[in-house]
Amino acid sequence: MLNGRLHLWFHILVNVLILLRTEAFFVDITYVESAVAKGAVCLDGSPPAYHLDRGFGAGINSWLVHIEGGGWCNNVTTCLDRKNTRLGSSKQMAKQLAFSGILANKPKFNPDFYNWNRVKVRYCDGSSFTGDVEAVNPATNLHYRGARVFVAVIEDLLAKGMKNAESAVLSGCSAGGLTSILHCDSFKALLPLGTKVKCFADAGYFINAKDVSGVQHIEAFYNDVVNTHGSAKNLPATCTSRMKPGLCFFPQYMAQEIRTPLFLTNAAYDSWQIKNILAPGVADPHGLWHNCKLDITRCSASQLQIIQGFRLEFLSAVNGLGTSSSRGYFINGCYAHCQTEMQETWLRDDSPRLNDKTIAKAVGDWFYDRSPFQTIDCPYPCDKTCHNRVFESQDQPLV
Repeated sequence: MLNGRLHLWFHILVNVLILLRTEAFFVDITYVESAVAKGAVCLDGSPPAYHLDRGFGAGINSWLVHIEGGGWCNNVTTCLDRKNTRLGSSKQMAKQLAFSGILANKPKFNPDFYNWNRVKVRYCDGSSFTGDVEAVNPATNLHYRGARVFVAVIEDLLAKGMKNAESAVLSGCSAGGLTSILHCDSFKALLPLGTKVKCFADAGYFINAKDVSGVQHIEAFYNDVVNTHGSAKNLPATCTSRMKPGLCFFPQYMAQEIRTPLFLTNAAYDSWQIKNILAPGVADPHGLWHNCKLDITRCSASQLQIIQGFRLEFLSAVNGLGTSSSRGYFINGCYAHCQTEMQETWLRDDSPRLNDKTIAKAVGDWFYDRSPFQTIDCPYPCDKTCHNRVFESQDQPLV
């Protein structure tokens, strides 16, 4: 019996390894040691880091800089919780990362960007790269330096050849997707004048919505992030001059002012937002939303009605982008979060589609000006191409 089970697990492992070998490959870490002298460091004071896979052929002077996700920390306690993890210290980061989806290096997996210089920037500051507090309390040794880290990483990449970029993209997933929105114009400003620059945000359009108990939970949380990290001076002045800085962490209040072309990929029923903005644990003390958050097919009729209302709020917030042709969006009616990093949702025969286009095709067509793309899906459960997330009970939220 045991031998049979081991045999089965061996075959599963072999299949997983084959899958990884064909769809993903591993890229070594690079530490930006020179950033430490500038105070551009992770929460624990360690150097920032990224993974770079060099471009080749026609893509040698094209760069895709993709920012890792991982939530935020909003006070000393939550930042201390992150400080000795990969989200707060480069000492805790894996030495190699798997690249797939938008980071893949084969034309069949990533036809428009496979031969570019592809970078994954590690996330270790907890503020979507907006923080900058000079003082460090010796009792905690916490460094709130995300904005400095962003500049130091980009400067290091410029020195490694990005200064010759003909095309460049800033992209990211989740908190990294928010980074690509908040830093879109500043990224363009750091690149040579003639470079074609655009930004992609995957699951980064977090909205200011009340939770199921009627409380503005995420607004208070973002306000604490901005205050803790001293982020106000690094958020767009066109927004902070009109409203309190904590609100300018929400794309809906600042994205219309972004001058650089921007493309959003987002599920209208973003699973992270449903779990942490709409129905966070503090708003659901009796756990009535527990099963629904794990699997949308387990939601009650009344919960689905509330979730449909959230979708309408999300679509209203997306209006904050404006209607310019420099904007693109792929808003599908799925229960998902981050769809560009995984091959199955980026580009595969069974990948999500809108207007019969995969995310990879929609983004590529938009970047290369082959065709615009501004499409919003019909409401759940109409889209049969969705890869709806199903979570385990032990999956912990980040807020």
